[in-house]
Amino acid sequence: MNQFSTLILLLLFVAFLLRVDFVFYIIYVCIGVYAWSRWGTPRAMRNLHSGRTYTSHAFWGESVPITIHLENRGRLPLPWVRLTESVAVQLKEGKPVNEAFSLGHKKSVSFTYTIAARRRGYYQIGPLRLTAGDLFGIQPDSHAQLPAEYITIYPRIIPLAHLGLPSRLPFGTIASRQRLFEDPARPMGVRNFRSGDSLRQINWKASAHTRHLLVKTYEPAISLETAVLLDLHAAAYLRSARHNSIEWAVEVAASLAAHLVNQRQAVGLMTNGIDPLAVGGGAAFDENSGRLLHHTPDAIQQNPRAYLPPPIPPRNGRYHLVKILERLARIESDNTVPVAEWAAEATAHLSWGVTILVITPRGTEAAGQALHRLVRTGFNPVLITIEPDANFGQVRERARRLGFSAYNVTAVQDLDRWRTRARDIRVTG
Repeated sequence: MNQFSTLILLLLFVAFLLRVDFVFYIIYVCIGVYAWSRWGTPRAMRNLHSGRTYTSHAFWGESVPITIHLENRGRLPLPWVRLTESVAVQLKEGKPVNEAFSLGHKKSVSFTYTIAARRRGYYQIGPLRLTAGDLFGIQPDSHAQLPAEYITIYPRIIPLAHLGLPSRLPFGTIASRQRLFEDPARPMGVRNFRSGDSLRQINWKASAHTRHLLVKTYEPAISLETAVLLDLHAAAYLRSARHNSIEWAVEVAASLAAHLVNQRQAVGLMTNGIDPLAVGGGAAFDENSGRLLHHTPDAIQQNPRAYLPPPIPPRNGRYHLVKILERLARIESDNTVPVAEWAAEATAHLSWGVTILVITPRGTEAAGQALHRLVRTGFNPVLITIEPDANFGQVRERARRLGFSAYNVTAVQDLDRWRTRARDIRVTG
């Protein structure tokens, strides 16, 4: 800008010295360009409005389109605009978001790019940086910014037709001689119609065959709730495969919760991990990955129970499942409270008879004793270990003696084996 002012003064001196009209014309043009660059471009930049359109929640494996809208609502055009969008490394798909264009008055433009949901988490999208300037580079570039927004990537959910576990454990009902309600999934036979029976219970085919009204009967059952207890105590996992094992544990928890909700059962969630949004000090994001992080302060080590996320009580319905999945998307492992010390405290709010699916890396003796205490309290615990264990047969036998079942699920193939086992049971039954 100083050089341009010097040029105008020099031309003005030459014009007065030579008294040439053409030089005066050049001076007028230069002054006009200078005035426009100093006043017009910043004013047009203030009338530039931007926004994003995207889905704020996505499932693992999905591609999420994000559209950036820019609109010049003023009467002055923008000769050139450059936009740069920050995208988390783990979400990037395709070329970087870096565009340059011109934008006339009352004009708008849109750009769409796609991110890939390759890993669960709570990620930052943006900020979007806008830079504009004049054609001659006389004035310093003007800058604007669209604040960052956020997207939640749910953990992977493995579809499970049946888990292959005993029906009284994961599905929220157990058979009972007390006729609290009849389970339509367990037909038992027919009986004569009685006053007060619902017309929907009438077995019309059997009634037509016997010429008497007959109604369907079912096995009586007691409705029970299910809670998923996810152990994310970092020290409990093998260091060599800690990251993959923790992600697998979260996926198993999400799959079980989704399966139970699809079966119209009530399910809850307790975990001894850390929810970064629940920790004081605000959300912090890794500049490279864009993922939400938690910086473990000394206070967490001194009083880890104070920083554990509150339990999600058992409920049913899709809305409740989304609440559980959001917690599982953000949760991180830390050296908080071992599951053996925390299980009784975590289940204190649950009702008698609730099935507790305990997901932990290995079935240690301390964990087995903790689950045995839950059995004596009146709960129905199920131990699900997710790390490979050559001695799991001993763990299963110890669990049997202590009054609960134990299963080792170390890969998707194990869940497939559960489905195959359930299918064989249905065929032979």
